[in-house]
Amino acid sequence: MDLCKDYLTSNKATWNARTQVHVASKFYDVDGFLNGASSLTEIETHELPDVNGKTLLHLQCHFGLDSLSWARKGAIVTGVDLSDSAIEKANELASAINVDARFICHDVYQFGELVKPEFDIVFTSFGVICWLPDLTLWAQTIVNSLKPGGLFYMAEFHPFNDVVEGYGYFNRAQPDIEQEGTYTENCDGTEHTVVTWAHPISDVINALLAAGLQLKHFNEFDYSPYNCFAGLSLDESSEVPRYQMIKNNQAMPLVYSLSAIKL
Repeated sequence: MDLCKDYLTSNKATWNARTQVHVASKFYDVDGFLNGASSLTEIETHELPDVNGKTLLHLQCHFGLDSLSWARKGAIVTGVDLSDSAIEKANELASAINVDARFICHDVYQFGELVKPEFDIVFTSFGVICWLPDLTLWAQTIVNSLKPGGLFYMAEFHPFNDVVEGYGYFNRAQPDIEQEGTYTENCDGTEHTVVTWAHPISDVINALLAAGLQLKHFNEFDYSPYNCFAGLSLDESSEVPRYQMIKNNQAMPLVYSLSAIKL
């Protein structure tokens, strides 16, 4: 199999396997979620505070904890993900907590060919765009999904950490193809094939602008809400979990967020 051409098959198999591990992990804490905890971080909830009564599309939603956390805040949610195992679990959780949400198994680009402009908000977050080879198609899917005046919001890991780890910053046609275990604490060492692409922040912004969106905000953060990279330390001064990478006594950029409007 040529993984450059058939990356979807490989990545789908990886995320199907990861879903089973993630559902059982402390990192995702499904039991806590079922008991009322939100999976959303301070970044999203501060920057996207009002979703009540709004239609929200969550692209690359994994098994739906963030989607369902938005639904608990009153959003009418649709979640989309490549992994059928993840979508099955998301629908199971939606039934368990009885919220207004539906989940669809599709690749982002496949979904983009079918979607109608019916959403007030399109949302995506944390570790998502590296799985996509073409940001132009991604941005077009977002635009095609939004109603006029609709909002796109994303929070994403800053590519600075990838550069520190030895990966390229700028996009290349050829992906990185590796064997990796997953990032949760209960990984047993099993590795799966991952096919990913680097995307500099400029490419993200320019793809959205070229698709016709108007940038509303862009922020960078010197912490991650997740302890999911090597060498992070807990910021003891924070009241909520913040993990930092300290180099030469300086906190490095670990997350960025942006929003944009469809005019």
